[in-house]
Formats: sequence, C-alpha cells, structure tokens
Amino acid sequence: MITLRQLSLQRGGKPLFENVSLTVHPGWKVGLTGANGSGKSTLFALLRDELHPDTGDLDIPSRWTLAHVAQETPALPTPALEFVLDGDAELRQIERDLLAAEAAHDGTRQAELHAHFDTIDGYSARARAGKLMAGLGFSVDQLERPVAEFSGGWRVRLNLAQALMCRSDLLLLDEPTNHLDLDAVLWLEQWLRTYPGTLLLISHDRDVLDNVVDHIVHIDQRRIMLYTGNYAAFEDQRAARLALQQAAYEKQQREIAHLESFITRFRAKATKARQAQSRIKALERMERIAAAHVDSPFTFGFAEPERLPNPLLAVEKVAAGYGGRKILDKVNLVIGSGARLGLLGPNGAGKSTLIKLLAGVLPPLTGRITVGQGLAVGYFAQHQLEQLRPDWSALRHLQKLDERASEQALRSFIGGFGFNGDRALEPVAPFSGGEKARLALALLIWQRPNLLLLDEPTNHLDLDMRHALTLALQDYQGALIVVSHDRHLLRTVTDEFLLVAEGRAQPFDGDLDDYRNWLNEQQRAANRDAAPRATGNGGNAVERREQKRQEAERRQQAAVKRKPLEQRVRKLEQRMEKLHGEKTAIENTLAEPHIYDDANKDRLKETLLRQGQISGELEQLEAEWLDLHEELEALAAND
Repeated sequence: MITLRQLSLQRGGKPLFENVSLTVHPGWKVGLTGANGSGKSTLFALLRDELHPDTGDLDIPSRWTLAHVAQETPALPTPALEFVLDGDAELRQIERDLLAAEAAHDGTRQAELHAHFDTIDGYSARARAGKLMAGLGFSVDQLERPVAEFSGGWRVRLNLAQALMCRSDLLLLDEPTNHLDLDAVLWLEQWLRTYPGTLLLISHDRDVLDNVVDHIVHIDQRRIMLYTGNYAAFEDQRAARLALQQAAYEKQQREIAHLESFITRFRAKATKARQAQSRIKALERMERIAAAHVDSPFTFGFAEPERLPNPLLAVEKVAAGYGGRKILDKVNLVIGSGARLGLLGPNGAGKSTLIKLLAGVLPPLTGRITVGQGLAVGYFAQHQLEQLRPDWSALRHLQKLDERASEQALRSFIGGFGFNGDRALEPVAPFSGGEKARLALALLIWQRPNLLLLDEPTNHLDLDMRHALTLALQDYQGALIVVSHDRHLLRTVTDEFLLVAEGRAQPFDGDLDDYRNWLNEQQRAANRDAAPRATGNGGNAVERREQKRQEAERRQQAAVKRKPLEQRVRKLEQRMEKLHGEKTAIENTLAEPHIYDDANKDRLKETLLRQGQISGELEQLEAEWLDLHEELEALAAND
C-alpha cells in the first residue's frame, strides 16, 4: 500500500502539505481533486521520487512497477507501434537478452527466455499495443509511421499508450483526457475500470471520475482528505461536512461573543475580575473553527447579443475538405437563433472540419452558405491559445478588442476569469494552458457573439472553471454548437446532437448512452467484417444447414444466459430507484437550516450516517449493474 505519515513539503517557500497522512490500498482507483496549485501534480512528483518531503514519511512497496505519462516526446524516427511497445520494459529486456543468447548460440538460455516471454504474454504484445492505439484513435496505417511525423496532441496520445502498455502495479495519470476526443475518452474510461493495479488519477472530467474511481482525495488548504466513493459521492459528503463545519463555526461565534461581552462588562469590576480573567484564558485556549466556504473564483456570464437574426446560418448541399479532398459532403443545416447542438462522431470523421466551415475559416468546396444579417460568430479552438501575444497582459489583450471601454470595466470583467489585481497586468508567456484557455474564452465572450462555435472548450480547464462555463452557457441567449469530450458539458448545455460520420452530418436521435451503444455496434460490425469467414459462398447445402443450426443453438444458449442477467438488472434498477428517492429526501432534509440546531443533533447524526450507508450501497449496486450490462453486451456481441 501507499502510506503518507505526517508529511510536510514546501516548494519555493510556499507550504503545500502540512502534516498530512494518507493510506491508499492496493487495487484502489483514486481521483485527486483540488484547486490549481494545491499540490496534485506535486504529490505525483513525490510518488515518482522526483521530490522528497521536508518532514514525514512516504512509503511505496519497492517491488511495485510504476507507470506514468511522459511530459515530452522527442522527434524520434521510431515507428509508433515500437514506441508504444517500449512501455513494457520487461518485454524489451527479454527481447534484448534473446538476441544476445542467439548470438552466443546458448540454447538453454534461449529456452528459458522464451518460457519467460510466454509467461508475460509477450507473443500477444504487438496485438495488445495495436489495440491500445486503436482505442486512442490511431488508424492501422499510422502504426508504422515515425513518432517524429505526429503532431503534439498525437504525441501525447502516444505517451499515454506507452504508459498503458506498461504492466504496472501503480498507474499515475495527470489529465489523460485533455487531448482526447469523446470516442477515445469512452474507450479509456472502460480500460481504466478494468485496470487491475492501483490507479491515481488527476482529472477535471467529472464523468470520468464518477465512472472510474472508488475514492476521492481532495487537497485543500495544505490538507489531504480521503472520501469513499466517486465524485458525486464526494460532493455529497463534502457538502455535509462543510454544513457541519459552518454550524459549529456559528455556534462557536455565539460563544465567543458571549465571552467577550462578559469580559467587556466585568473585567474592571473587582468582584468579577477573576471570572473575567478566566474567560479571557478560555478565549485564548479556544481552537478557532474556520467558516466553511466553497466559493468558485470564477464569475462571468454572456451579455445578451446585440442582434439575433433567425436563421443565423443556412448550409445547403455543402462539401468541405482540404486540398480538394472531401471530408464532408451534402451537408444541409439550418441554424436557428435558439439552436444548441452537440457534435458527435468518430475521431477524424470531420467534427472540427464542420466547425471551421461554419466559422468561415474553411471555404466550402461546393454548395452554398447563407449568412443571416448581423451574424456575429464567436469561435473557440485550441490553436487560438497559440495566437495570444506572449508579451501582452490579459488586460492589454482585452483593451485591443475594445479601446473605448474603461480600464475599470475591463478589469472587473477579466477578474471574473481569475485575472485579479496584478495578475491582469502580467505577460501571458508564463501562463499555464488553463490560464490561456480562460483568457481566450474571456476575449470571445466580451465580443457578444450570437453564434458560439466551441471546439473542445474545456481542455486544460479545472472543475471550478468548467462549472462556471457550464452555468454561463446555460444562460447564453444565442445559438451554440459544441464539440467536446466533456459529457457533463454536453448533457447540460445542448438540446440535440448532430452525428458526423461517413462523410455526412445528420441529426442523431438519442442521448450520450445511445451514442456509446452506436460506437460499440460500429466496432462490432468492423470486427465482423475483419473476421475470416468460417465457410465460403461455395459451401454445399449440408454445410449451410449445419452452420445455421449452430448459429441457432448459440442464440438459444445466449438467450438462456441472458434471462437471469436481465432479471437481476431489473431488480437492481428497482432497488437503485428506491435508494435514489431516499437519498433525495435526505438531501432535502440536510438543506433545512433547523437540522443543525442543537436540539436536532442526534437526528443529524443519524441522517448523515444513513446518507453514507446509501451512498455506499448505491456504489456497490451501480458497479454490479455495470458489470451485468457488460456481460449482456458481450453476449449480444457473440449472438
């Protein structure tokens, strides 16, 4: 297990951890949360032995193999598949030893190494590496391409694939979904759920945290707090803890006020001096409780657009692509003033191409685009972060957009994005990716667009900023089209989906769960097409009848296996629905101020205890429900 005991650490004179203790058991999947700069990445550096604590102890089993994603990828001539295989250090060492044994004509040594190679599944390693790369969006023809030919975002995926290839006991992942699209995120989420080792995951994607982790470590105010359950359970538990803290704080403030009032009235009276001194000492000994606060540092919203033509855009029989090569064809789309579209589709199908087409960045190859009078497009894409002037401040970027606005108005606006005080005047060059993304969003919002085109807007943004952006987009009065791997954002700010696939952009009748099923069906179809035929078209009638008989038998066996699984799923769903209802009632009770009165202390304790029991049972039921659905999907795939 991983153990931190009374650990303290400072960096650059700033204390990050003070006497923290933590135990992580083998097999746990732990999500790390906390504000930017709270110490999440520093904790990873401690675990990788790149930093050492000032005081206290950190213990990790010496036999554990640790894997993490490298921050840089050199421009190597190595083929991508070989680069990923390098993640399995033991495999590579055996391969080198085999070459040496063959050169020395040492048959005994070769036999030993081949046996070891078989034990670690070495003969299937290339297939496993290829499967990892396919899951992360690499096509077959990319497997042999040199690493140097890939862009920065694709090299990050290669680093991730290399880390996953390692047969590790401990896997450290720091924002692994930042450069992934939704398809790859869904695949990675499934992979992490079945990962057999201990996982520590820093992520600002609440869906990933909800679906993968079973514990949350929250870092706040130089302390580490461990919570059981996923991110939703953490939010519930933390809200209850903060409510208790606030109630205790308010009670203590009343006690302090009473003591101070007594001291003020009687310290000058000889008959009461001793009692006054006693109360002064009581005040000095009192351990002060801090007021609870969970305020977001970000507060902003979209001003109402000056004009809102309807329709804003009309796309008729448009083809789009690059260098004469079509990516999309026969696109017909009318964007009304209230449109709120999420774009879905496999990696490389043309989602970003469609966004660029609508933004006017990419001219159509054929067809016509009609623009509404007064159209004001706000287009956000990751490359715009690189277009920020590194020597300019956040304030100067905003002043360049609107030279007539007062400095105070601009500073008040930019402060809502976390650029307060002198931070608004500092050059952009040393800003983190998240800070640059916040600035790019601020510049876009200031221009009051009536059509927002957002291509992965949440990359690099932390949970607080994602929440603030989600709230702002919910109140936005214009039209919205968004590409995002953040399912929470898609669910809460869009009303309908457009599926971009096979060169078309068409309405998708379903939700994100239906899209996951669609992806699985596409993958199953691809596997069926790739699989060799058991019998050719020239088989005789007897062979065809036998084949049909076997298929019918398999379907019957699958149906027999499915029935008890489906019955168990229905029972689980009934129980989960009942628990969710009880949980909602408890949350409503905890939202009532009187529950924290002294008279209700026992009732509060029982309510919080029951809330924890429900969260724990729901976690177990949901895990079983997911496992059963995986079994049902596997049966359907083989049906």
